[in-house]
Amino acid sequence: MVEGVGMVDLKDFRIFSDLKGKDLDKLRESVRKIKYGRGEIIFQEGAPAFGFYLVLEGMVKLVKRSMRAKSQILKIAGPGEILGETTLFDKGSHNAYAKTLEPVVVGFIERGDFFYFLERHPKTIFRLYEKLSGELKAFQNKLAERSYSSSKERLARLILHLGKSGVELSRAELAEMAGVSSKTAIRTLSELESRSIIAIESRKIKILREDYLQKIMEPFSVDLTTNLII
Repeated sequence: MVEGVGMVDLKDFRIFSDLKGKDLDKLRESVRKIKYGRGEIIFQEGAPAFGFYLVLEGMVKLVKRSMRAKSQILKIAGPGEILGETTLFDKGSHNAYAKTLEPVVVGFIERGDFFYFLERHPKTIFRLYEKLSGELKAFQNKLAERSYSSSKERLARLILHLGKSGVELSRAELAEMAGVSSKTAIRTLSELESRSIIAIESRKIKILREDYLQKIMEPFSVDLTTNLII
């Protein structure tokens, strides 16, 4: 569990920030809470999508798998974030799979119920578009980062964000998220640890010299919450 973060409520989601008490109560009637253990699949890549998910507690990774069975972690979403929203309007299938990193509680809203709600609360549509736009910009930045940033720079940015969020990833997961090989991730982490930039205990990375990581990384121009890592 991310330190200091427990179960959130619908009012804590940015896309619902314009809703008042009665409207939130109405929306709650459409939300079905589901609990998952650590390492469980919430939805599979290629599976039909019938709605989207609100992360109420815990952390979830969204992963894209290639035809050659290679994996890329697209994002990590925690309390107050959403999953499966990219299929809301095209009624398609999930283009990635979602797997829990720890015990998780999500709220599932069926597409039809949500659209019915949006017709009566149009401000929520703009908040949703605002949310999608922010994530799109972050993904664009990450794509550009692959072209001009070194492996060390990419890992530095990721380590900083992980340190702020408290998320623990394996070295393989860290490599998947940064878009580098496991060998490169292990070598870079070992170098940073030997120079007392970071300390590693099991899967937890403790940042000892944030100034050094800030200096070598390429910052994103989009500010993301600590519960969303892209």
